[in-house]
Amino acid sequence: MYMSVTFTIRIPRKLAEKMKKYREINWSEVIRRSIEEYLEKLEELRTIVDARELLEELLAQGVDPKDLEPRSYEEEMEYYRVIGEREWKRLSMTRVQ
Repeated sequence: MYMSVTFTIRIPRKLAEKMKKYREINWSEVIRRSIEEYLEKLEELRTIVDARELLEELLAQGVDPKDLEPRSYEEEMEYYRVIGEREWKRLSMTRVQ
């Protein structure tokens, strides 16, 4: 069960009068959903900013932008095969006998 908090807002009288015409509407729910949607958009924007910051950092460290482009499935599988072989070689050379 979620705990809730009472949150009071002040709105212009004319807006309140218009809202009274629609008493069947749960205005608390409308406001709650609006706040949730707004927060989701803010969080999404923050993720985009984080991605931009990450890209800038990678480029500042000398990463070639071509290395950040998507690869085909075949290229990715070849990459993982090579990495797997190198890791196997590394582990087999460090094994104590």
